[in-house]
Amino acid sequence: MIQSHQGEYQVKFTNDVWFDEIESETNHYIIDEKIADCYQEALSKILQSPSVLLIKATESNKALHQFPAYVEHLVKNKVRRDHRFIAIGGGIIQDITCFLAATLLRGVNWWFYPTTLLAQADSCIGSKSSINCGNTKNILGTFTPPKKITIALKFLDTLDRVDICSGVGEMLKVHAIEGIDSFNSIANDYELLFTNKLIMQKYIRRSLEIKKKIIEQDEFDRGIRNVMNYGHTFGHAIESAADYKIPHGIAVTIGMDMANYVASNFKFGSEENYLRMHPILKKNFSKFIDYDIPLETFINAISKDKKNKGNNQLGLILPDKKGVPTRTFFENDHRFKAVCKDYLLTGRTL
Repeated sequence: MIQSHQGEYQVKFTNDVWFDEIESETNHYIIDEKIADCYQEALSKILQSPSVLLIKATESNKALHQFPAYVEHLVKNKVRRDHRFIAIGGGIIQDITCFLAATLLRGVNWWFYPTTLLAQADSCIGSKSSINCGNTKNILGTFTPPKKITIALKFLDTLDRVDICSGVGEMLKVHAIEGIDSFNSIANDYELLFTNKLIMQKYIRRSLEIKKKIIEQDEFDRGIRNVMNYGHTFGHAIESAADYKIPHGIAVTIGMDMANYVASNFKFGSEENYLRMHPILKKNFSKFIDYDIPLETFINAISKDKKNKGNNQLGLILPDKKGVPTRTFFENDHRFKAVCKDYLLTGRTL
């Protein structure tokens, strides 16, 4: 059970994909259209429900201008506060449903069936929604947890290796936050994550347990939860500079490696920590190791990060000399840009 400002919510694991428990006339289903196509038989009764929103899981579909159509559908299907939203999909479907649940009728309960590894091992807990508006990504959002989360490992069978690597990126991050021994453990079992379902389930559970300890102390991301942004300041800028062609969790993996590299070069952290983590991080982003990330676009994106302060101060999570991710501020000056340029040109491939 996870504690939140709206009470406890449950996380349940299952091996199979089944939806009998959520067949109800008072449910409204918000489903990734790709999942609906892959699991037509399992979802057959649900897909016959009058209130089904099939949404393509793209960044453009979680933009604010799309929401009037979603609201119109729900109102047309006589949504009430005592109804329930059922989200079946990954992070984008989660964001859409969470935002609707928080705002429509001032609050509607929702359940979540995460279908990507990234959602199962990370984003499904923590209450956050993030919505795009105009040209700005994730500028709107709420803290509205689901009442129930069901993690079906069967969904992972339809993911390709890049999708798995994206989820593993967030798992590596949270294990690094817990400490050296925790990171070394998942690093040693890295290849088994792709072949052994029991090992994968073990590390999904552990990732959620680590995150649970943090979010229950700081649900609204004003203090200790900031460390969960390790790899994200650089990662979000990498995503933007690559026109979102690099999956989020893989961009975070590159972002962690870059954070370690910057920390080492500025003597904030240690070279030993960078060299210790680099091989496994590099393995996880290997398919994108030569992907062009334009420096100017990257610097422009990182300059707009919401964690920054005035006077050109970048808010970063960097590992200290003991390898502990720590919040700090760096001047966005010539030296910082030079180190970033060095990493983007050569640091990834070392």
